[in-house]
Formats: sequence, C-alpha cells, structure tokens
Amino acid sequence: MGQLDRITVAAEVMGGRACIRGLRVTVGLIVGQIGAGQSIEDLLAEYPYLEREDVLQALRYAAWLAEEREVILAGA
Repeated sequence: MGQLDRITVAAEVMGGRACIRGLRVTVGLIVGQIGAGQSIEDLLAEYPYLEREDVLQALRYAAWLAEEREVILAGA
C-alpha cells in the first residue's frame, strides 16, 4: 500500500472514522460520492479545501480496506 499520510483517524473527529487531514470529511463520503458518479473535479469544486491527492488517497485507502476484509455478498 502506498503512503497514506492524508488519512487521519481521531476519536474526537467524526467519531473516529477515517478522515482527510483531520477535516470533517470522511473517506466514506468521498468514496460514496465517486461511486454515485461524481468526478474528482466535482468533489474538488464542492469541497474547495480538498486537494486532488486527498481524493486519491481516500480511494487507495478504501481499496486497501476492501482487500483486507472478507465481505459476504448476498447471493454469493
């Protein structure tokens, strides 16, 4: 896994969920928006305090989590 220096986890920020640089923007929010069809450019326009590398690291972090955990899917 590449360096994820922009992903932070702190109990006092968003209940300890993975966030971007200690901001109240969770990895889940970013990944969910990308999954819903928003582009990185859309996200950067909507959240001007984010940087492209923030979004890319959020996606890498989510991919790493998906590889590390077994997820049981319905019908599988």
